[in-house]
Amino acid sequence: MFMKIDPSKRFSFLVNQVAKLHGAHFDRLARERMGLSLAQCRLLWALAHSEQPEPLSQAALAQRLETSAMAVATLCDRMEAGGWIRREPSPSDRRVKLIHATPRALDAMDQALAISDEVLAHGLVNLSADEQAQLMALLAKAREGLLAWQPDAAPASLHDGGATRGPEETAP
Repeated sequence: MFMKIDPSKRFSFLVNQVAKLHGAHFDRLARERMGLSLAQCRLLWALAHSEQPEPLSQAALAQRLETSAMAVATLCDRMEAGGWIRREPSPSDRRVKLIHATPRALDAMDQALAISDEVLAHGLVNLSADEQAQLMALLAKAREGLLAWQPDAAPASLHDGGATRGPEETAP
């Protein structure tokens, strides 16, 4: 028999909805206040917080942003025209363009973080400080579990076999 499942009680649905809502609010505010989209801010963040000492190539940015090289090239075209980044040829491979954030872009990161904090504050307004800390800790644990999961390996022991179900969605 088909069991009705309320998607709003599912972990993946809630996490995705929160991310989409946060992203939509951030995008709107960043466009209004900075003239940058969420995608452009993500690109600048990737440049500003690279673990590599050398600049990133467009291909490396595409990989880091989990998007296509064509999408990054289009973003870079707009951002270079706006003075947010500059491109220069790689000294070791003339086919590769290295991307540098301009001082203007690095200064904008503080404003982007303030916008993100504002959106987050509105999203968590109904949670106490302790609940916010607990939520962050639990999400970090969920992330760790997914990062460690090897789908082809033997299954890790789950606490109750219902780890993916919401509280009232237990199997008969």
